[in-house]
Amino acid sequence: MFRFEDPLYLYLLLLIPVLAIIRFLTYRNQKKRLRKFGDPRLLKELMPDVSRWRPGVKFWLLQAALALLILMLARPQMGTKISHEKRTGIETIICVDISNSMLAEDVTPSRLDRAKMMVENLVDHFTDDKIGLIVFAGDAFVQLPITSDYVSAKMFLSNIDPSMMATQGTDIARAVEMATHSFTQEKEIGKAIIVITDGEDHEGGAVEAAEAAKKAGMRVYMLGIGSVKGSPIPIPGTGDYMTDNTGQTVMSALNEDMCKQIAAAGGGAYIHVENNSNAQDLLDQELDKLSKKETQSTIYSDYDEQFQAFGILALLLLIIEICLLESKNPLAKRISLFGARKKAVATVVLLMVAMSVSAQTDRLYVRQGNKQYRSGDYANAEVSYRKALEKNDRNAQALYNLGNALMAQNKDSAAIMEFDKATKVESNDLRKSKAFHNVGFICQRHRMYGEAIEAYKQSLRLNPHDDETRYNLELCKRQQKNQPQQQQQQGNDKDKQQDKQKQDQQQQQQDKQKQQQQQKQEPKMSKENAEQLLNAAMQQEKQTQERMKKAQQQPQRRNIQKNW
Repeated sequence: MFRFEDPLYLYLLLLIPVLAIIRFLTYRNQKKRLRKFGDPRLLKELMPDVSRWRPGVKFWLLQAALALLILMLARPQMGTKISHEKRTGIETIICVDISNSMLAEDVTPSRLDRAKMMVENLVDHFTDDKIGLIVFAGDAFVQLPITSDYVSAKMFLSNIDPSMMATQGTDIARAVEMATHSFTQEKEIGKAIIVITDGEDHEGGAVEAAEAAKKAGMRVYMLGIGSVKGSPIPIPGTGDYMTDNTGQTVMSALNEDMCKQIAAAGGGAYIHVENNSNAQDLLDQELDKLSKKETQSTIYSDYDEQFQAFGILALLLLIIEICLLESKNPLAKRISLFGARKKAVATVVLLMVAMSVSAQTDRLYVRQGNKQYRSGDYANAEVSYRKALEKNDRNAQALYNLGNALMAQNKDSAAIMEFDKATKVESNDLRKSKAFHNVGFICQRHRMYGEAIEAYKQSLRLNPHDDETRYNLELCKRQQKNQPQQQQQQGNDKDKQQDKQKQDQQQQQQDKQKQQQQQKQEPKMSKENAEQLLNAAMQQEKQTQERMKKAQQQPQRRNIQKNW
């Protein structure tokens, strides 16, 4: 698709017919004046060096160069091609355990890092498949809705960390249930749920959730990561290991039995992940067994500047116009005229370059930021986009790309502000709909389902054919309905914890009261009783000393025993 970023400059093309009319009137008046001097045939013989067609050619060459310069100012762009491609593949939801136990280093470099590497390799093997990402610990949420955008999958994968989850633990059942509702409505297509965990299920219900997923036509694959013997859990940045309430080091071990039970219930397979690529090969073989179906995906391409081609053509036309003289090959005149023309053309080229640079300064920063963004350098890309906005604060592309760079750095609140600005400035409905889609995605990730639903609706109004936005909208509606139940359950859990704390405090108070009562009930010893006991002890000591003296005065006998 071809477009102009600044189409207002196209009104300058009206100068072309105006100049052509002026040129026609001037040429006609010139002919009238020549006829006053004599017969045109005789005048032609008297001026053999004058060409009839060269002035007209030179004029139209200048007209064409002027038109190209105006087109350059309008900033022609090529791209944003919307194509509906048919792909044959499967749908995969990957559930990654990000509990604290995944920081154990019995698998190099750690369980979590090894899981990220596996998912990244899996994405690299995908071509026509769709992928989604769920992270879980004591709770679970969708990190990336199912999509065919593998670049976004890798970007969100690199940002997951145990600190993202406020509730620690390992609720595999919750992750599997959420994955079953995260697929598209396509039928007769292979759907796989891949759970990467160390198997320390603290909540229960995982086997039942896997059975329900199997009945819904999905396969549950368990990737057990870690060692059966167990490993301590390091505390990041300290060099120490996590301890329990008694001060002993916590040892986290892989629960293979439970992983095998879940895989069997889900109709999938259990794969043990070690420090080699065997698990990756086995998983690829299992996924190849799933049925594949032809699906339709919408592909978007970005706009790119095309002013360079117009500039080169304009420069070539100016060079041709300089070399083409009005007279018929007089050498001396050619040299003198060429010097004058050279100065004039140099002035025109300098003006052209100055106008091009002034018009493209902000765009150059945007292109620089795009290169940095593609290479993963989101911080410097943010700086480049901000420089572009300093030159032109109404550059919608810079605003939109800045929002993407901020979102990649988890600066979600700032990203929403930039997307909002882009929707107010952007005139292209497609890019505006993508900005609303990104706002909805951020709100959905933070469980702000009401705001996410409104953003997705705005996106669909501008682009009703976006299936991914429509799917996210329905998913948010379901999650919004389930949110009061989750909040009520969390509130009940908090109430139970508070009741338990109150009971413990009451028990401690009762124990203290009992100790105080026992101390009060114990009889106190009087002063007279204490003196009597002391006198009795002194008399017993005297009697013992007297007995020892008598024993020393009696003769002693020695018994000699023989050693045989």
